[in-house]
Amino acid sequence: MPTSSARRGAVLRASAVAAATAVLVSLAGCSDSGDENRDKSKDNEQGAPKDLASQKLDWKDCPAPSAAEGGGEAPSPLPGGADWQCAFMDAPRDYAKPDGDTIELALVRAKARDTDKRIGSLVFNFGGPGGSGVTGLPSLAADYERLRSRYDLVSFDPRGVGRSVGVECEDDKQLDAYYSEDSTPDDAAEEKTFTEGLAAYSAACEKNSGKDLPYVGTTNAARDIDLMRQVLGDKKLNYFGISYGTELGGVYAHLFPKKVGRAVFDAVVDPTQPSEQGSLGQAKGFQLALDNFAKDCVDRGDECTLPGSNVKEIEAFIVDLLKRLDKKPIPGIGSRELTQTQATNGIAQTLYSREYWEYLEKGLDEADGGSGQVLLSLSDSMNGRGPDGSYSNIGAANAAINCVDYKDRHTIEQTKAKLPEFRKVSPVFGDFLGWGLMGCSKWPVPGQWTTPDVSAPGSAPILVIGNTGDPATPYEGARKMADELGKGVGVELTYKGEGHGSYNSGDKCVQGTVNAYLLDGKVPEAGKVCA
Repeated sequence: MPTSSARRGAVLRASAVAAATAVLVSLAGCSDSGDENRDKSKDNEQGAPKDLASQKLDWKDCPAPSAAEGGGEAPSPLPGGADWQCAFMDAPRDYAKPDGDTIELALVRAKARDTDKRIGSLVFNFGGPGGSGVTGLPSLAADYERLRSRYDLVSFDPRGVGRSVGVECEDDKQLDAYYSEDSTPDDAAEEKTFTEGLAAYSAACEKNSGKDLPYVGTTNAARDIDLMRQVLGDKKLNYFGISYGTELGGVYAHLFPKKVGRAVFDAVVDPTQPSEQGSLGQAKGFQLALDNFAKDCVDRGDECTLPGSNVKEIEAFIVDLLKRLDKKPIPGIGSRELTQTQATNGIAQTLYSREYWEYLEKGLDEADGGSGQVLLSLSDSMNGRGPDGSYSNIGAANAAINCVDYKDRHTIEQTKAKLPEFRKVSPVFGDFLGWGLMGCSKWPVPGQWTTPDVSAPGSAPILVIGNTGDPATPYEGARKMADELGKGVGVELTYKGEGHGSYNSGDKCVQGTVNAYLLDGKVPEAGKVCA
C-alpha cells in the first residue's frame, strides 16, 4: 500500500490486499527494537512458553470485520457451502519476557477439501505491512481454491493490525485532514505544516498505543508465525508471502530455517536495500508502470481520452495536472476536495494492476475537467477510508511496523538533499516518495535494523517470484532475495507481466509452477521464465 512510515501517501512496502480490493470499491531497549549487531544466534532460542505452544484454538464462524479491519460483511461461505472459521491465539507481548503479558492475535482459516490428502496448513501474509489477513484471505480466496484441495488456508492479523491489538493513532476527522495536507512542501511555511503534521500523528500513536509500539515489528511477527505453526499442529511452516509478506517470510526463514516447509514469495521486497534505496526503487518502479500505461494509451490512439501523442506528452500532462492541484484543489466527494497528494496517491493505486488502468484514464480525464471524484475514491481506498468516512487501521499499523523495523530517521535537511535524485528517476512520484523519507522522523520508538537478515542456510527451497512490471516491489528485488536466502534455498521464477504480484495475475505458467511446488513438492529449475 502506498503509505509509508507514518506519512500520507509515500510508498514503502506494498499491500497485495489493497491492490486487489481497491477499485472494487521512547521505549528503547525493548525486544523488537534492539541493536542490529546483537548476537542473532540467540534469536532462535527465544520462543513462547510450552503452554502457549500447546494452546487449543476455539474456532467459530467469522464475524463481520471490525472497524480496524475495514468493516463490511462477514465472509461468504466457501464453494461447497463450508464456512470460514475464526479464532484468537495468545502470544507473548514481548518474546524477551515469554512468561509475561500476552496479546491476542486474530486468525482465519478455510479447511482443506480433501482431508485424506491434506498436507497441513498454508499460512498467508498479503503485505502492507498493515493489511488484515483475516479480511484479505476471504476476499482473495477464489484465487487459491486449487490450493485448498490439500491445505487448510490460514491467515491472520499480524500484531498491531486489525483485531490483533491494532495500533490506534488519529481519529477519522483528524485523518481526513492529515491525508489532505501537502506532502511535497514547496516553501518554509509548507515545510512547517508538514513536520508539525508528522509530529502530531506520531504523538497520537504514542498516546493511544504507546504500550504496544515497541513490539509490533517484523521480528516479533515472525516469531508469532512459528508459534502459530506449533498451535496449528504443523511440523513445518508452509507459507505464501506476498509483497511485505516476502520480507516477513525471509525473516522467518532466517530465524527458523529448519522449520521451513514449502514456501512461496511473490512480489518480492529487496532485503538488501535500506529504506531510502527502497523508496527510490519504488519511484523507479511506479514511473515504469506509469510509462507502460501511457504507452498503452498512445497505442490505442483516439480511444484514449488523454492529451498527448507520445509517452512524454502524456507524462507532461500528468505533471501539469498535479502542479495545478498543488496550487488549487478541485471538488472531490461531498465537501472534500482532491489535493495534489491525494491525486498522486490515487494514481499510484491504479498501477497495482493493469485491470485498473481504465480507472486511471477516467480519473485523470475527469480531474482535468474539474472533477476529482474518481482519483479521491482511489486515494481513499489506498488509505483505508470507507464510504462512511471511517478508517481502518492499515495506515497506523503500516507506520508502526515500518518505524520499529527500520533505523532511518531522516532530517528535513537530509531529505531535501535527496530530492533531486528522486525527481530525476520519477517526475510524477519523485517528490512524493522523496519527502516520504521523513515518515519516521518523529516516531517515539527506535528502529531495529538498516536491512533485515534473511539468510537461511539449511532451509528447504523457497520459490521467489519476480514480476518485470511490478511498480511497488521492483523486479530486481526477487534476485536479491534469492541470493540473500542462500545457495540452494532461493529459487527464482520470472514473470514478464504488469501489476503488483504474479500468482494473482491469472498467468497459467506462474500458477501451474506454484501449484506444482506447493501441492506436489516439485521445485522448478532456477531461472524459469513465464512470459
